Amino acid sequence: MQFFIIVGGLIGLAVNGWRGAAFGALLVWALLPLVGRLLLRTAVRKIGQVQTQFLDSTFAVMGAVCKADGQVSSEEIRVAEALFDQLRLNPEAREAAKRAFNRGKEADFDLDAEVARFAAASARAPVFRQLFLQVQVSAIAADGQTHPAEHAMLLRIARGLGMSAHDVAMFEAMMRGGGPGSGGGGGGFGRDRDHPSALDDAYQVLGVAATANDAEVKRAYRKLMSENHPDKLAAKGLPESMRALAEEKTRRITAAYERVERARGGVKS
Repeated sequence: MQFFIIVGGLIGLAVNGWRGAAFGALLVWALLPLVGRLLLRTAVRKIGQVQTQFLDSTFAVMGAVCKADGQVSSEEIRVAEALFDQLRLNPEAREAAKRAFNRGKEADFDLDAEVARFAAASARAPVFRQLFLQVQVSAIAADGQTHPAEHAMLLRIARGLGMSAHDVAMFEAMMRGGGPGSGGGGGGFGRDRDHPSALDDAYQVLGVAATANDAEVKRAYRKLMSENHPDKLAAKGLPESMRALAEEKTRRITAAYERVERARGGVKS
C-alpha cells in the first residue's frame, strides 16, 4: 500500500509540485481500500462462477463416462449420490446435479464442448481440474473395473483439461488402491492387497519408479502432501464444500506411501 501512495505522490509532484504530491498521495490513500474491496468482490464472484460450472460439468461429464460402456451401473449411481453428500448439496442443487447427470447420458451430449467450457472457467484455478478428473475416475472405478471405452474417454477429458495420460494413470491407480474409509472400488493398499499389482499402483500414485531410493520416495510423498493439503487448496479458492474431496485424495496418497513403506521394511530418510 505504501508503495502505491509513494507512486501517487511522485506523479502529483511531476504534475503540480509539492502541492500535487500531497494531493496525489492523499488520493491514492483514499482510493486503495475501495479498489481492494472491488477486487475482492470480483475474485469471489469469479470463484463462485467456477464452482457453479464445476458442479454442472462434473455431473454432466460423469453421466457420459458412466454410460461409455453402454450402461450405467448401480454402483456408479451410488458414487454419484455419495458425491451429493460430499459436496453438501442442498435439495435444489441435488436436483440440478441429477439433471446434469441425465444430460450427460444423452446420445447427443457434446463431451468435448462441455469439457472446454469447464476448462475455460477453471483456467486460473487448476485445483478444480484435478478434482474434476478425480471425480470422473472414481465414478468409473465404482464397479471395480474400467472398460476400454471408459478409459479412452478419460484420456479425452484429460486432454481437454490440459492434463496428461500420466494424470489419468495416477488417479486410476489411486482408485484401484482405495484408501482408509474411501469406499471406492478396490480393496485398498492395506495388508489385504500385499500382491505385486498393489505395490505397482502405490508407486504410480507417488509418481516414482520402484527403483527409486528411500529418500526419493519420501521426497515424492512430502511433495504430493504439500501440494494437495486441503488448507493450501482452500487458500487457492477451494470451497469448504469440496474439502472432503481433497481430504480423500490425501488419504489415498498416504495409503500408497504406507504400502511402499511396508514393502521396504520402512522408508528411511
